[in-house]
Amino acid sequence: MKSLSDPTQLKPISKKDGLVQVIIETPAGSRNKFAFDPEQRIFALKKVLPAGMVFPYDFGFLPQTLAPDGDPIDVLLLMDEPAFPGCAVSARLIGVIEGEQIDGKKKIRNDRLVAVADANHMYANIKRLKDLPGKWMRELQDFFVNYHSLEGKEYRLLGCKGADAAFALIKKAQKAA
Repeated sequence: MKSLSDPTQLKPISKKDGLVQVIIETPAGSRNKFAFDPEQRIFALKKVLPAGMVFPYDFGFLPQTLAPDGDPIDVLLLMDEPAFPGCAVSARLIGVIEGEQIDGKKKIRNDRLVAVADANHMYANIKRLKDLPGKWMRELQDFFVNYHSLEGKEYRLLGCKGADAAFALIKKAQKAA
């Protein structure tokens, strides 16, 4: 029986142009949180956000990586229109939002890479995190804090770094996978 490829086994980085391949899990504007279920090899509904709360940007992961939270490394993707779960999007890294989630006494790093879709218009001139308005980062931090509080966890923003730090995290996550 033929089926779709396992997106977790795709290449995370194109050696030719340095673009990362982001696998979308949850599209921008959605209340539904989707996640790839490796056991069933499908994208499944994980939870639904409360009324009035939506994912502000597309969220996905980099294949063949493993972050400290036990999942593939997370990517927040800036693009013109929402994608759909399972869509592969070539993107350029612009940085990383470093953070940790606190679940009781347990602290777990939960960094989010930030990338810009290679095919887009709105974010074409964004080359690094500092090109985004300060208000953008504050609103995103508020989203992460509120999102984690729904699960009874605390989220703390530790800082933001550029693309070099993001690539270093990817190398570490590839070794862990």
